[in-house]
Amino acid sequence: MTSQILIDTAIEQFGRHGYEGASTREIARASGTAMSSITYHFGGKHGLYLAAADHIAASVKTIQGPALEAARAVAEKGSREEAIEALLVVLDGFALMMLSPQTEAWALFITREQQNPTEAFDRLYTGVMQGVVETFVATLKRVRTDLGEREVLAMGILLFGQSLVLRVARAAVTRILSVETIDEPTQKLLRARLRANALCILSENPA
Repeated sequence: MTSQILIDTAIEQFGRHGYEGASTREIARASGTAMSSITYHFGGKHGLYLAAADHIAASVKTIQGPALEAARAVAEKGSREEAIEALLVVLDGFALMMLSPQTEAWALFITREQQNPTEAFDRLYTGVMQGVVETFVATLKRVRTDLGEREVLAMGILLFGQSLVLRVARAAVTRILSVETIDEPTQKLLRARLRANALCILSENPA
């Protein structure tokens, strides 16, 4: 339990202050543990940082696992209509995750790594992002058979962007919609529009 408490605290601290700005002393204090616990469990600050990245990747993989597994099955032998629905389910799952308070600290951590990637980004990418991309793209290829490889990749990136904006652009979303928080009615609106937008793109008839 000590190691998990340290990881949860570290994700929050690293996300807010970055690797250089976060203090192992403050992480230990905030987690109610001794500084020696960081060395004991992780070998030091760098090991704790990488463990935080691994934990985020594993958590996302667990949350999104069922939808991705279903999408993989459809990518292998499903119909075009089944592939569209599988993609919509994956996108909605990521939207729900982005709307969850649980992902606030994760998003801060990941955003820093997106802007200035380190070894931790490699852990995040190989730990979960790569698998998500491969599954999503394989399923997308069953829908948009008219597009080349790079076009499919670009479409996948931009489709996912609609989900990610719900977390990384939270302040802008609430300001634009004139709400203090993304409450239940607002969540329903955003998820419905995400589904409609994606369905429109996925259902486009090849020229």
